[in-house]
Amino acid sequence: IVNRIGDFGFLIAGFIMFWAFGSFQFDQVFEAAADAAPGIILAITLFMLVGVAGKSAQIPLFVWLPDAMAGPTPVSALIHAATMVTAGIYMIARLNVVFSMSPTAMQVVAVLGACTALFAATIALVQTDIKKVLAYSTVSQLGYMFLAMGVGAFGAGIFHLYTHAFFKACLFLGSGAVIHALHGEQDIRKMGGLKKHIPITYWTFVIASVAIAGVPGLAGFFSKDEILWSAYRAGGY
Repeated sequence: IVNRIGDFGFLIAGFIMFWAFGSFQFDQVFEAAADAAPGIILAITLFMLVGVAGKSAQIPLFVWLPDAMAGPTPVSALIHAATMVTAGIYMIARLNVVFSMSPTAMQVVAVLGACTALFAATIALVQTDIKKVLAYSTVSQLGYMFLAMGVGAFGAGIFHLYTHAFFKACLFLGSGAVIHALHGEQDIRKMGGLKKHIPITYWTFVIASVAIAGVPGLAGFFSKDEILWSAYRAGGY
């Protein structure tokens, strides 16, 4: 259902774009958008946002992402780190010229991203499945990226997309190693004391965890700091 809703948003946005600009080519769309009515730009961006929210798991279309954890862990790592969920972020960044023409749409993107980042992080706190904890963490990080797009920090958002790909892939692969070592067990309440049994996994998991937490000196610190600074500056402070 979520994918149907997202596809519907993309379809309507595409119809409006072609009707208003007569093309789907980026250079022609950007040139024509400069002279378009504000209402046309707002309609295109908001319908596009519906599709993007579905693909990149934003409120309220995020429920499919944790459910996708049924697949093998390497597939989960690929989906969450570098492929499907980041497509919506890239689309907003690629269409930044059009989105920047609508302050209302940008504000909606920023608020949606901030709410998703907070909401998904709170859900992750009470999960007991190790892969679902990471899945909701992904939703939260995608919210960070949306926030960056909404405040006009397109470069910072794409930077966080890259840094997130590395440490989240490491976390998912590490969780797969833990699950394998425990013969298929995924309940974190039944885990503990594994450092002496799988030390390499332990240290890689620790490094990836502090990276996603934004500890200074690691990748997550630089990308998250840039996003938060951009949001602070956009607020006029």
